[in-house]
Amino acid sequence: MEEDSGIRLVHALMTCADSVQRGDFQLARTLIDQMNALLTRVNTGCGIGKVAGYFVDALSRRILGVGSAHAPAHENEILYHHFYEACPYLKFAHFTANQAILEAFEGHDCVHVIDFSLMHGLQWPALIQALALRPGGPPLLRLTGIGPPSPDGRDTLREIGLRLAELAQSVNVRFAFRGVAASRLEDVKPWMLQVGSNEAVAINSIMQLHKLLGPDLARNSQNSPIEAVLSWIQGFNPKIMTLVEQEANHNQLGFLDRFTEALYYYSTMFDSLEAACPIQPDKALAEMYLQREICNIVCCEGAARVERHEPLTQWRDRLGQAGFRPLHLGSNAFKQASMLLTLFSAEGYNVEETEGCLTLGWHSRPLIAASAWQASPAIVGPEMEANNDRNNND
Repeated sequence: MEEDSGIRLVHALMTCADSVQRGDFQLARTLIDQMNALLTRVNTGCGIGKVAGYFVDALSRRILGVGSAHAPAHENEILYHHFYEACPYLKFAHFTANQAILEAFEGHDCVHVIDFSLMHGLQWPALIQALALRPGGPPLLRLTGIGPPSPDGRDTLREIGLRLAELAQSVNVRFAFRGVAASRLEDVKPWMLQVGSNEAVAINSIMQLHKLLGPDLARNSQNSPIEAVLSWIQGFNPKIMTLVEQEANHNQLGFLDRFTEALYYYSTMFDSLEAACPIQPDKALAEMYLQREICNIVCCEGAARVERHEPLTQWRDRLGQAGFRPLHLGSNAFKQASMLLTLFSAEGYNVEETEGCLTLGWHSRPLIAASAWQASPAIVGPEMEANNDRNNND
């Protein structure tokens, strides 16, 4: 009986999404009522019942015009932390990016990491400790962390920087931190980052660039946020740009296609989370982190829809057209990422290497993709000089 109700739920979800796309909201409301009744017959604590419940709620919000509730940035950071603890996805992202950055910094005495989303600085203790053990001694490490303004007047970015500075001092790594408060990445201007001409620069973007893609009709515009940010990244001529993104296609123009892809993607994600983190409270808060992504994908349109995930193939095309060339993450990164998974008791996680990039997935479905990039030599130079002149004049 429960399995039959689960199948009927999936069919009803797809029919409801189709009716929303066609503008038949009367049918959509009827289907919402039917699905809420079906949810009483399935276990909503796990499996399809749980995932369906989140998608029914998101559809209800869209139909009623409630939209996705805008959560304070500090709440999102708390949920991010719990998602980090509950499953290997963010650990894989940080670990793989750090390994690539460490290799890119070989032979450089002054290095500068620009983190597009600092998020409690969870990624950086491991890099600081790795630099401390570098043959020949550690470099001077500058870290610029971008994050949202603190709502209560506290300088949260500075507090994170102080904690990292204490760690760096304890392992004899020269360290300087700069926090850049910005609600949106597109609000950051290159002069704010104070990049020096003698520094080896690494740009680190963990699940952030998709938020710049914006409404579909403007996505190829030279004035779009993604084009603007990629342009000033090129100007810095970084040794490396580490990019980790969801391996999904949630930026499709058609609502039904986007909804179908999201339902499949998050069903797999929740299956993996169930296996990796069977106990509370980390699991419940990690699920809330994913639920907010679902709500944004399903409820929102236009500038309000920021969870515009695209697969690695599309990022390759976009970055190639923007003047970037891929860097090979290497077999060593693959081996070490595979070893990371041994820390998790759940079987089913797997790392794959494709054309120098790494993906982490659950069984046969890749869920996040890590890649590394560098600005092509032909397009760097003048803008870098302009940025340095601006820094020297500030």
